[in-house]
Amino acid sequence: MQLHISPSLRHVTVLPAKGVREFIKVKIGSRRLSYRMVFYSLLFFTFLLRFVFVLTAVDTIDGETRCSTLGCLGKKLGPKVLGRRLEATVPEVIYQVLEDPANQSEIEPGPEIPQTLEDFVAEMKDGQTDAKTFAVKLKAMVTLFEQRTRTAKIQEYLYRHVASSSIPKQLHCLALRLANEHSTNSNARLQLPSAEFVPALVDNSFFHFVLASDNVLATSVVASSLVQNSLRPERVVLHIITDRKTYYPMQAWFSLHPLTPAIIEVKALHHFDWLTKGKVPVLEAMEKDQKVRSQFRGGSSAIVANNTEQPKVIAAKLQALSPKYNSVMNHIRIHLPELYPSLKKVVFLDDDIVVQTDLSPLWDIDMNGKVNGAVETCIGEDKYVMSKKFKSYLNFSHPLIAKNFNPNECAWAYGMNIFDLDAWRKTNISQKYHHWIEENIKSDLSLWQLGTLPPSLIAFHGHTYAIDPFWHMLGLGYQENTTVADAESAGVIHFNGRAKPWLDIAFSQLRPLWTKYVNFSDRFIKGCHIRAS
Repeated sequence: MQLHISPSLRHVTVLPAKGVREFIKVKIGSRRLSYRMVFYSLLFFTFLLRFVFVLTAVDTIDGETRCSTLGCLGKKLGPKVLGRRLEATVPEVIYQVLEDPANQSEIEPGPEIPQTLEDFVAEMKDGQTDAKTFAVKLKAMVTLFEQRTRTAKIQEYLYRHVASSSIPKQLHCLALRLANEHSTNSNARLQLPSAEFVPALVDNSFFHFVLASDNVLATSVVASSLVQNSLRPERVVLHIITDRKTYYPMQAWFSLHPLTPAIIEVKALHHFDWLTKGKVPVLEAMEKDQKVRSQFRGGSSAIVANNTEQPKVIAAKLQALSPKYNSVMNHIRIHLPELYPSLKKVVFLDDDIVVQTDLSPLWDIDMNGKVNGAVETCIGEDKYVMSKKFKSYLNFSHPLIAKNFNPNECAWAYGMNIFDLDAWRKTNISQKYHHWIEENIKSDLSLWQLGTLPPSLIAFHGHTYAIDPFWHMLGLGYQENTTVADAESAGVIHFNGRAKPWLDIAFSQLRPLWTKYVNFSDRFIKGCHIRAS
């Protein structure tokens, strides 16, 4: 089928391919159109022909073998279009077949179900196919493809879950080498900070940052990016909290890689007197939470075996199994006022962020007596990342949630938060946090499923101050639509999500924003085969 366009462009005729010359000359009066106009004209008419072909397919199957293309288009688009006033002739049987629920026998692969669109079109052309057969074949093919797509998506989510939950051998190697260095090299066992800088740890004239992590490499990137981009690095104090097993490797790294003139403190959880005295609510809640998850969730195999839930729901449940969401490093921030009783204000940083600007202006923000300065995640140009409300995290089908909170209230993000510890100490935020964790455990995790943000949304409700989105760009770890230019314009970028920059599943175009703060010539980095790509 080819186009013939009249010189006046007053009418268009569809001619058989054999009757068309090898070229089409387009002319209006004595004026020739530009090549670009010719191209767009042909592009439009090509699209028009494809559209007309689809619209006439049902007519042909229903027995109407002769139909002018523009006339059929007018009939399909309705009255007063292209001069036709014909009624649509889609057979009722097609609607009946397509609307009936699919049987399992209809979607099992077999020779009777076309495997590609080309096979389907060829089969429709070869046989004397009635409308019902057309609809049955089409429905079976589409249903089968939907099933295969669902299976593929779930497999992708499962593989990403496994990849993101595992410790890469390079990071394991780094921790082991640093632990060995700590035991054999006195320079890897330095007091951090040295005695002369200890008073700065409680001096509120400094800029105090807190980071909790058991990942040495990730922590080193946060620390390096923070200090390198600071306009007053001599006023920066970074408090690093880690667990018992990572303490020696973490101390060894920062002993051998000082970030002078910034002050670095490395402490393990067991070094905090407050955590070693009596019962600690966060630790008790974590133990109960882990028991409930193992008892009722059935692991990743049980989750992916569910044939009724949507892939996104399955992805969320797999994410809930991630060790990160039950890590003390993730929960410990709710006790910052007790951990640092002498400090008035701190900025808390996650270990999957990169600092790209001087953060000292955060101390000049007046939060009007609020406790938590955070970027809201319900307003922004990126609808995928910045569209989170309370209903995105909390289960409003549960009466306990529905009667206490507004589903359309704006959520906010962890990752880069300003905490006014003086204001916090005047509230019951920490107690409220633990109360709601207990309620969630009692309800078999039916109030929410993911991590520490949902109970924090509840605990900090009414105590959060919205700061400029410049200070915290999210989503670099779970969607690749973020451009490098946009990411480079943010003060802090956050690789929240599964595609962490130290994993092989990281997005290749965004990973260099993180790797630029890794010294790949360092002997520990080289020895563990940690590479930029």
